[in-house]
Amino acid sequence: MKKSVVFFMVAALVVPVLVSCGGPRLKIYNWTYYTPDTVIEKFEKEYGVKVVYDQFASNEELYAKLKTGGGGYDIIFPSGDFVSIMMREDMLEKIDHAKMSNLGNVDPEILLKAIYDPNMEYSVPYYYGAAGVIVNTAKVPDFEQSWSIFGREDLRNRMTMLDDMREVMGGALVFLGYSVNTKEPAHVIAARDLINNSWKPNLTKFDAESFGKGYANGDFWVVHGYAEVVFEEIADYPQLLADTVFFIPHEGGVAYIDNMCIIKGSKNIELAHKFIDFIHRPEIYAEFVDAFEFPATANVPARQFKTGDSLYTVEELAITELVYDLGPELELYNDAWFNSIRVGE
Repeated sequence: MKKSVVFFMVAALVVPVLVSCGGPRLKIYNWTYYTPDTVIEKFEKEYGVKVVYDQFASNEELYAKLKTGGGGYDIIFPSGDFVSIMMREDMLEKIDHAKMSNLGNVDPEILLKAIYDPNMEYSVPYYYGAAGVIVNTAKVPDFEQSWSIFGREDLRNRMTMLDDMREVMGGALVFLGYSVNTKEPAHVIAARDLINNSWKPNLTKFDAESFGKGYANGDFWVVHGYAEVVFEEIADYPQLLADTVFFIPHEGGVAYIDNMCIIKGSKNIELAHKFIDFIHRPEIYAEFVDAFEFPATANVPARQFKTGDSLYTVEELAITELVYDLGPELELYNDAWFNSIRVGE
């Protein structure tokens, strides 16, 4: 979810170099633009290892790859609802708290929200944040900070929304006054119809991978997505930076807790514990959030080490709602998304 950030893992360039090197390797599967190079390099130097860092664009992509046996990863970064699913399906190793010294730095308020694993048995919170809407104000000078922007026909073919079921459905649900976790079929159907009839006709596409680049090159003027992705892409364009606004719609939105988990069958469990503990050192966590202009949401003492500004505040997150595992009722969303909204895409 960085106006001047330049240190990111670029898997296509970095991974081949790391794979060719000998010695211990830690394989990480994480979201795009989510761990600074400087943090990875410090971990590698301190522990004498190499990190292989692959990237995914959605929880569904992560889950599908793991279910097909791909990757051979040690650490993954699922959001809370997918932690629930993976716990239920016995896909995760238990976290050994005795191997950690920094878990006490995790904000207790975040753990209260992490109802899927409040005692960190299988997951350790990495970041609590939210997606939102990014607008080029030079192209769109007048707008309401609302999900209704995606219903504007005058912006047709200049907008994208995330290719993420819970994010898009969640936006429609809160716009209609419902919970992002509703289990009422009528609510889900209403959200589906709003997206299909009002929002989708105005979108260029649903996009969780290239919306930042499309915004930077001027193809898109309004994008639903993660602020850090867009601000990384426009870091070298001062005027576009000045013209760009990020907001969480006033109706609310979808929040997430992304977590560090050790995948079942990891060949580097000891090293995986060391990495998770390393991330929650206050000075390292502060380096991470400063890199992306995040608030230090998940690590309390890191707030004293943080030096930069944030793209949004913890207070702004108060109007958002975390998505949780819906159990069998998730099929309502799957049906709406895959059998209606995404048909023909």
